[in-house]
Formats: sequence, C-alpha cells, structure tokens
Amino acid sequence: MRGRVRVRFLDVRPLRSSRSFRHLWLGTSASQLGGQIANVAVLAQVWDLTGSPVGTGAIGLATGLPMVLFGLLGGTLADTFDRRAVVRATTAGQLLAAAGLGAQALAGNRNVLLLALVAMGTSCGALGAPARRTFPVRLLPGEQVAAGLALTNVSFQAAMLAGPAMAGLIIARWDVPAAYATQAVAVAVSMLTVIRLPSMRPEGADAVGGRHRPERGGWRIVLRRPTLWGSMATDLSATLLAMPVALFPLVNEIRFGGNPQTLGLFLSAVAVGGITAGMLSGTVTRWRRGGLVQLSAAGIWGLALACFGLAGPLWLALGCLAVAGAADTVSVVTRSALVQLETPDAYRGRVSSVEHVIGVAGLELGNFRGGLLASATSASFSLVFGGLSAILVIAAVSVTNAPLRAYRTPPGAAKPTAPEVADAAVTAG
Repeated sequence: MRGRVRVRFLDVRPLRSSRSFRHLWLGTSASQLGGQIANVAVLAQVWDLTGSPVGTGAIGLATGLPMVLFGLLGGTLADTFDRRAVVRATTAGQLLAAAGLGAQALAGNRNVLLLALVAMGTSCGALGAPARRTFPVRLLPGEQVAAGLALTNVSFQAAMLAGPAMAGLIIARWDVPAAYATQAVAVAVSMLTVIRLPSMRPEGADAVGGRHRPERGGWRIVLRRPTLWGSMATDLSATLLAMPVALFPLVNEIRFGGNPQTLGLFLSAVAVGGITAGMLSGTVTRWRRGGLVQLSAAGIWGLALACFGLAGPLWLALGCLAVAGAADTVSVVTRSALVQLETPDAYRGRVSSVEHVIGVAGLELGNFRGGLLASATSASFSLVFGGLSAILVIAAVSVTNAPLRAYRTPPGAAKPTAPEVADAAVTAG
C-alpha cells in the first residue's frame, strides 16, 4: 500500500484464468438475481394473503432461523463429503422449492404452505452455503481469490439493484407465478454450472466408507487463530453495532416527510456505493495487506453511518450511505478472502459456516439493536452511538491483534499451515 496508488477497475483475471470459476460465477449470478426476484414475489403474495405487517414479518422467521440452524450443519457436511456433491444436492432442493412456490401460486394457495416452501428453499441454501464459499479458493490461485470474491459481490449488488425492478415488471405483466418461474429457471442454470465443476473433496481428511472423517476442532480453530477471530470480530462489531436498515423508515419519516421514494433511495444509495467499490475493486484486490484493509474499511463504515445520523440535506445523507456501501463491499471482500486463505482446507466448511452465521446474526441483531435504542432515544442518537461504538471496538481489535494488522495475502497458491504448526508459531511469538 506504500507509494503511489494506481487506480484499477474490476479485476477480471479470475474469469480469464479459470473456466471452472467462470461457470461458477455465471451460475451464482443467475441464482442471486432469481433470489431477489423471488423475494419480492414472496413479499407481495404474503401481503396479498394477510394484509398484515405481522405476516410479512413472519417471512423473516421463515428465512432467518433456517439460515442459522442449517448453516452450521452445512459446515460439517462441507468438511465430510465432496463439496460439489453437497452444493449439487442442496441446489436441487432449492429448485424443488422454487417449483413448489410457482405451483402453489398457480393453484391460488391461501394458507401457510407458502412460508413452508420459503423455509425449505432457505434451508437448502443454508446447507450448501459453507461448501459453496470454499469454491473460489479451490479454483483460483491465492492472489486471485479476493478478485474472484469481488466479482461475486458485484453480481450480488447488481442483483439487489436490478432484481426488485425486474420482479415488479414481471408481476405487473404476468403475475406472481411468473416471478417464481423465473427463479426456478435461474436456479436450474446455477445447478448446471455446479455439475460442470470438478470434484472438490476436503483435503487432509481420513476416508471412511464413502465419506471423509472431518478433522477435529473445526470450530475451535477460529479462536486459535488471531487472524480468523479478529477478522470475524471486526465484521460482527460493524454489523451488530452500526447496522442502519431498520432505522431507514424512521429517519425518512422525521427528516424527509415519509416519502416512499426517498426510502427507496436510501437502499439504492448503499447498493450504488457497493457496486462502485466493486467496479474499482481491482485496486483493492491487489493490495496484500488484507487485514489492515478490512479494519480500515470497517472503521469507515461506522464513521459514514454516524455521519448519516447527523446529515440534514438529502444529498448528504445519500452520500454517507453510498460511502458506507462502498466500505462494506471492501470489508466483505477482504474478510472473505482472508478467512478462506487462512483456513486449512479440511476445516474450511465449518469455518465458513461460522462466518455465514455471524453474517446473518450480526445483520438481524444489529437491526434489532438499532431499532430498540432508537425507540428509547432517537434515530440520530442510535446511528451516531452505534457508528462510534463500532469504530471503538474495531480500533480495540486492531490494537490487540497484531497478526491481523500485519496479515499479508500469500503469493501464488500458498496454502495455510496446519493448526498445530500455526499454534506453535503463535506460542513462540
């Protein structure tokens, strides 16, 4: 990071160098877009069935609980079986759930079958998520892993922007079943790309029958490696203490008259910032100081949201959110690359499940914390206090975790050492 910084646009080396990653990226992009379209369709159908915010709130239970429960189980599956087979099976389950959603909509369903199918699709996705997270580091050389994750993040941000708009057009013209059919096609495309990937059995595990015996201590390795717990603690601090989405309606009501268009702009500003950072990610992904980059980006996230809490003019509020979205993208990409590169392959499934659960729990609990504090004080206080608190905790992690500050992306296809070797090095240090 020293010397003159050369601005580089989106790093597309992974798409050129690895045909398998290219297939994975296309399938993942299609699945993400289909998921965003389905989210809007589910929201519209539940509102039509219930006409109640309690009903739409139940969607959160149908998605949040399976993400946490099955995400952890998925980590064990990823370290036990061929990861391609795990993702293939869980994607097939998602395809069945998408087809079921379309069928129940065509049949004029008026009961809770809808939420059961949503929970089924989410459960399958959560079971496969840890295994899917390990794919880029197996398909790409070490110095391209962050670039591959940046490409995936850009496609996700693009899906967040385009998906809801496409869903609105599809539902308005062909009704809800067509939106579910679109999701089913997208998941089918994703499944075809997974089938074309090479077999990816966990490395360094003992074979037992048709499966592998996972190495012991799969989740404890997070606590035994400062780079891993420091990176995850940084992410949890940023989301748990400064997550702003639950406060958007209140801020919009108090400062901007409750205009629904303004509320939409809040969410769009975050996505625009994320996409912009993604399109310039070629600069970040070539920096080897991943730990320092994540710490800095997480701190900027907290500062930007604290400033959003004080911003008066709409242009300034949107600017703060765009900066926050950009910082979040940089933090997510560098954290994900660090976690995958620092974890021995035999443990990657379970460590990825911890990362997945922290991401889900941090978002939901962070929104709950922000809403609870705002109800007792004000939206501005909740945002400013949360942002500054996040900065303080992240600074504490930085000061106390020298290995994370000093972390450098390994060159080429370098692999992390076994836990016993790493523990000895830490003890000696």
